[in-house]
Amino acid sequence: MMNIFQLFPFLLAIFTITHCDEHDHKYEDGQEVVLWMNTVGPYHNRQETYNYFSLPFCRGSKKEISHYHETLGENILGVELEYSGVDINYKRDKTKTDICEITLSHENYDAFTYAIKNHYWYQMFIDDLPTWGIVGEMDESGKSAYIWTHKKFDIGYNGNRIVDVNLTAESKVQIQPNSKLIFTYEVTWKPSTISFTNRFDKYLDPGFFQHKIHWFSIFNSFMMVLFLVGLVSMILLRTLRKDYARYGKDDDLDDM
Repeated sequence: MMNIFQLFPFLLAIFTITHCDEHDHKYEDGQEVVLWMNTVGPYHNRQETYNYFSLPFCRGSKKEISHYHETLGENILGVELEYSGVDINYKRDKTKTDICEITLSHENYDAFTYAIKNHYWYQMFIDDLPTWGIVGEMDESGKSAYIWTHKKFDIGYNGNRIVDVNLTAESKVQIQPNSKLIFTYEVTWKPSTISFTNRFDKYLDPGFFQHKIHWFSIFNSFMMVLFLVGLVSMILLRTLRKDYARYGKDDDLDDM
């Protein structure tokens, strides 16, 4: 009969394997890597965001995952990531594969067209690393809307850790009511010299994001402040005028 000391290495190996995931950011070859969908919204107004699946995107065929992504930071910020249903495995390249297929109803067509006209973009996460993509674009005439149906992921790894994620949107397709859309993806894994501790450095680069001053929002806020100051001042002046008139009458009565 095996004693506890003989079982210990076996139990330790099981514990290590079952706890290799995005929570400790360590993966075994072929292990599941989860693609989380976060938000979608207009590029020129970063504060306006909606759930990714508020647009009529469809999910992949994979319905279950081995673990659920939930952290204290997400709870505090109110972030709720949703599983994409896309099958990705560590260091396993994936050729062009279907995610899902949808038929555009008039309602879905209008939703996508509105999003494309307003330059909607979306955010996703792989192993806590964010990546972004654009929903689509209008043609030069501004009458026809095109959507990107293919997502190409280039994922960099260093040892057993993911250190870089890049997304390229491809396959531009014109959308029309009652037309079919087939969404696809592919995954390419590449070795990287980026260390795990420095994998967020590129997001700290000032040139990574294009900062744009929203002059209309600033002007709108300024006018709102002026209106509120004027309203409060008018109320105070009317109150002070009534009080002054009342005190003036009291003084006249005292003089008599």
